[in-house]
Amino acid sequence: MPENSPLTAQVVFATITGNNEAVADVIIADLEAAGVQVKKTEISQTEVDELAQVDIAIIVPYTYDGGSLPDEGLDFYDDLADIDLSQIIYGVAGSGDLYYEDTYCLALDSFDTQIQKSGAKKGADIVRVDLRPEEEDKKHLQVFVDDLIAAAQATKQ
Repeated sequence: MPENSPLTAQVVFATITGNNEAVADVIIADLEAAGVQVKKTEISQTEVDELAQVDIAIIVPYTYDGGSLPDEGLDFYDDLADIDLSQIIYGVAGSGDLYYEDTYCLALDSFDTQIQKSGAKKGADIVRVDLRPEEEDKKHLQVFVDDLIAAAQATKQ
């Protein structure tokens, strides 16, 4: 890919309440505002090998029932360990409910650990959002996106 071509990203989300799609949409708006070409997909409709085609992969899963992974994302999760994504930068963000303090956003940590098995390079710290993204969360998500873009640009040079 030529150095001057725009960065590409894929945002993969899973949601029940709509909160994680709202987080994904904030991330996508920030990426697009920075000139990144973005593809948005729901986790059950996404093949892991699609991530090998972009510069930045972002996973936005929810945590369910005592810290469980999204049922519709289990195949995607398992497949992350069996692919080489060493050429991409990744980030994980998502919504949870602080009411469930012991299991708050645990799926984010699980996906973070799993995608590392693919060789993908972490470009930003995990961002946890309590329920729907508020103004303060949007600031954290902007830093998240900026960090991912900076990491991806550094690898293209």
